[in-house]
Amino acid sequence: MDKLQAMTIFVKIADEGSLTAAANVLGKSLPSVVRILATLEETLQTRLLNRTTRKIALTEEGRIYLERCRKILADVEESEMALNKEHSELRGTITLTAPIRFGVMYVAPSVTRFLSLYPDVQVNLLLLDRVVNLLDEGIDVAIRIAKLEDSSLIARPVGKIRQVVCASPELLSKQASAIDHPLQLSQQPCVRFSGVSPNSIWHFQEKGKRLSVEITGHFNCNQVKPLVDACVAGLGFGYFLDYQVRPSIENGELNIVLGEFELESLPLNLVFPHTRLMATRIRTMIDWLARDLKESFNGENPED
Repeated sequence: MDKLQAMTIFVKIADEGSLTAAANVLGKSLPSVVRILATLEETLQTRLLNRTTRKIALTEEGRIYLERCRKILADVEESEMALNKEHSELRGTITLTAPIRFGVMYVAPSVTRFLSLYPDVQVNLLLLDRVVNLLDEGIDVAIRIAKLEDSSLIARPVGKIRQVVCASPELLSKQASAIDHPLQLSQQPCVRFSGVSPNSIWHFQEKGKRLSVEITGHFNCNQVKPLVDACVAGLGFGYFLDYQVRPSIENGELNIVLGEFELESLPLNLVFPHTRLMATRIRTMIDWLARDLKESFNGENPED
């Protein structure tokens, strides 16, 4: 039995003074109203109404129960109104996560612009270079640069990001011959990212086939920025996502090499657990990030 429905029907019977009138107001059949009232009284093991052919009258227990039903239904209505207000006015907390460097360069500025429009929303932005379990860690939205493997999550495409190999002009000038094939990197110093897993194998494609190259070097780091700085300083070749080195490429500190051997670009997605009954503030944030990141991040357009 739906107790809230039963309470609503009982209150309406008391207000209307008639089962028939209550049924008409609620848009229900008289037999269904009679059945629900009987089930309620049976559940409570108490008679709530004395009924005759002409009128109904509350019992003492019925008057006490009626007062409590009114309070409960008023509390429910107040709670629903509060939720509707939250939906209409956009307030509450949103927890986001993003890779550290991408978060600093693009997500944090986008969140700042969002909060200037919606000052009653609170955003917790977690910048982490690891895969986060959204449900276990209470994350509303994650920005991920990878193919989505968890089919229980929903991904909204934003763009695509190239995977590039870079080196400083100084390091390239010291090479006895041009670096024109990935296998040459096995004999070159390389800086390696160790944030998610040891990255001693770099992947490429040649004539449509995957090519893996084992690389070596004397600098490993679990953060991207020190690796970019080391690469700029000529310490070795580096394997990066395009946005991580874009400023250094644009100002001439780094050059892209082996571009014709690049793997396909990685998808940039907004990832979230579900859309059913999603709070308006979270849906609004997803729409905002999808639009704002696409505009501010000058990457490839997402596939249709």
